[in-house]
Amino acid sequence: MYPGHHFTKARVIDYYIKISKYLLPHLKNRPITLKRFPEGVFGEFFYEKDAPAFTPDWVKTFAVPRRSKSGPDIRYILVNDLPTLVWLANLANLEIHPFLHRAPQIQRPTAIVFDCDPGEGANILTCARVAFMLRDLLAELDLQSYAKVSGSKGLQLYVPLNTPVTYAQTQPFAKAIAELLAEREPKLIVSEMPRVFRTRKVFIDWSQNADFKSTVSVYSLRAKSHSPYVSTPVEWDELQQAMDREDADSLYFKPDEVIERVRDRGDLFSVVLTQKQKLPREVAAYLAKQNGGKTGKIRSLELYEHKRDFTKTKEPKPNLPHRSRQGGRRRFVIQKHAASHLHYDFRLEMHDVLKSWSVPKGPPFKEDERRLAMATEDHPLEYLDFEGIIPKGQYGGGTVMVWDIGSYDLIEGNYYKGFMRVHLSGQKLKGEWTLERFREEPGNKWQLRKTGGNTRTVSKTRDDLSVLTSRTMSEIARAADARWESNRT
Repeated sequence: MYPGHHFTKARVIDYYIKISKYLLPHLKNRPITLKRFPEGVFGEFFYEKDAPAFTPDWVKTFAVPRRSKSGPDIRYILVNDLPTLVWLANLANLEIHPFLHRAPQIQRPTAIVFDCDPGEGANILTCARVAFMLRDLLAELDLQSYAKVSGSKGLQLYVPLNTPVTYAQTQPFAKAIAELLAEREPKLIVSEMPRVFRTRKVFIDWSQNADFKSTVSVYSLRAKSHSPYVSTPVEWDELQQAMDREDADSLYFKPDEVIERVRDRGDLFSVVLTQKQKLPREVAAYLAKQNGGKTGKIRSLELYEHKRDFTKTKEPKPNLPHRSRQGGRRRFVIQKHAASHLHYDFRLEMHDVLKSWSVPKGPPFKEDERRLAMATEDHPLEYLDFEGIIPKGQYGGGTVMVWDIGSYDLIEGNYYKGFMRVHLSGQKLKGEWTLERFREEPGNKWQLRKTGGNTRTVSKTRDDLSVLTSRTMSEIARAADARWESNRT
């Protein structure tokens, strides 16, 4: 599995058996995403959310409805016992990625996580410095936090809650904390920036606090290098000593070292399972106000709203966000847009908005075929099924058709890191595509690339038909109306 150290599958299984006493309590009833490496860490790997068809009957699973109305539920595996843990290790599932919630309460996270990811020129010691800043800021809010190294380049900070709370509360809180620190330390910290701008800085990834995001588990192996490092809890004194000595190597732990640590110190992360904390009321109230209070406005939609006169255009105003159900899937839409130039608007539901790109030539269909995709302003979720006419003189004036709509799975990547590989399940498009920001040209230039093999092309007739109303572009233009569905999922 790890050729550099002759770390075989047998040794992977042996490690998970030995660590199971400490690992299993952190996995109990938490749906997990599999990350399987059948050819070892240097070979091809793949993510798997749905339990394989050959999953034994004795392996517990939890069904989550898909966001689209068609298709069976997603059966996530629950690693509640040693046989299941060993079975997964035998499938070369090296990394274990649980959600922050437990089944069946899939909208209730038990903790908040801050993922500190170093950019080029920064390292785990830089992340440790940021972790202390996070710890101190959280302490001002009477919240205790606990650190673990990721087993890769960074570290994660956990804030145990174990009290009634939702992701709708924890994610804005995490984002506000990250943004505040980025404002205080702009030369060291970024909160929402692509990798190209993170040289010698640390990205605080707050977006992990979502019902469809999983984070590598404490005591999980990592498959990031030739050595089998482990995501390991660390004490604040250890982080301080490593910083004082400038000893990054002391924060990387191999399986045998981790087994010895837990035997000597016990589970340093056990407190994360039991400690009860609440978000400060005044902070929760402030975040609600910042998020628009009763109107539910979102700050990233200010540009969208500024560009439009809603007394003249029938485009939807930003409103209270309509969240999708839990699971890996979110919704997407592709709108054919005859403005000054015909193009296709590609939109992905993310963080209560639609992240949007303009694709002049439309989506690619053949493997490795690429299209320019220009990032545009965020749009409200209500835009998912907007179809009609934007009046002349208004921003984007012209005819808009819902060309395709459905749900998508995020296979890997992160919007703020400038790379996402997604699987689309639409009425016209089905398959895998990759969105990647041009690193050489900072700004809004991305490319949309077909990956995962060819997909069925769309005929000229189907290209000019709305998947919502079966109207052509000319019929929509003649109707001069606006339509969006009321069924929200």
